[in-house]
Amino acid sequence: MQQTIPLLRLEGQCDPVVTRVIQRMNDQGLQVLRSFDLQAARNAHTRCECPNHGTEQCNCQMIVLLVYGNDARPATMIAHGHNGFTELLLVHSPGQAPSPEMENAIHAAILTASPHR
Repeated sequence: MQQTIPLLRLEGQCDPVVTRVIQRMNDQGLQVLRSFDLQAARNAHTRCECPNHGTEQCNCQMIVLLVYGNDARPATMIAHGHNGFTELLLVHSPGQAPSPEMENAIHAAILTASPHR
């Protein structure tokens, strides 16, 4: 069963927060691949209503990041942003649970991405 573990909720729009998080993870020696971008996917569709706002003019964003370290498999992170906040989540599933070392490296990078630190 897949579950997401909340890591941190930051004030700020999703794209700049994700850019900052990716830079911090790169600084920690992790490699990050941006594998999904909700707003880019929505560009191909018209008349898509947002479940949070109920309009086509949605400010929601969801970005999926694959984070590579020394492990053979990447860790999967989700950044979900709307209404000026971005929540960072780590995906845990039986076939794709990050190692404790990877999880610690991600936590360290995420905490340094907070503008209040």
